[in-house]
Amino acid sequence: MVLQAQENRAMILAAGLGTRLKPLTDHKPKALLEWEGKPLLEHIILKLKSSGFTSIIINVHHQAALIMDFVKQRDQFGIRIEFSHEKDELLDTGGGIANASWFFGEEPFLVYNVDILSDIDLRSMYQDHLKSGDMATLAVKERVTTRSLLMNKDGKLKGWRDNRSGETILTGSSADGLVPIAFSAIHIMDPKVFALFPKKLRFPLMPFYLELAKAHPVNLYRHDRDSWADMGKMESYT
Repeated sequence: MVLQAQENRAMILAAGLGTRLKPLTDHKPKALLEWEGKPLLEHIILKLKSSGFTSIIINVHHQAALIMDFVKQRDQFGIRIEFSHEKDELLDTGGGIANASWFFGEEPFLVYNVDILSDIDLRSMYQDHLKSGDMATLAVKERVTTRSLLMNKDGKLKGWRDNRSGETILTGSSADGLVPIAFSAIHIMDPKVFALFPKKLRFPLMPFYLELAKAHPVNLYRHDRDSWADMGKMESYT
């Protein structure tokens, strides 16, 4: 199965400070930390390329020059790679995506955190998104997590819960029948969401998704059988 769009675009979120990985990230960005002999960024770019994505934008901030030089040294991995440089301040996930909106065309695009390693089938996820017709699709997996999304029987986003404090945010009036599921930090968005984004420079994405889900279905794509690892924490390297 191949992606249907003529030019398939994706964004890699790589602007973070990597505070959970200090002191490893004092002089090297998280994106260039190595796992099995390759920087995390290289793992993600190669995965996206092999999945049919032909144009990638990477947001950068901390040690941005090192990331840009690395991509240049690799001849951009044989595909189009652009950068969205958050020079003055980090814009958070939502603001970072909004800042790169110029890069995207009319087709849905993928967003992938640079510190996530997974064998998720991105082609299958993209096709599931197209089939749903929803504004966004979030990859989700059954695993232990401190914060869960809440999913209804139709696989739609209906809320969020902090599993430590019990704080819960619902998109509807009741939590009856909702199932907790973990977000995998991989998602697909229709460019139409840009018109619905908050009118501010810096904002987180999950509160936006919860607001979006009140008026528009937000699709959840389960990939329970796939491997998944958060490489943004020190425990992953020990």
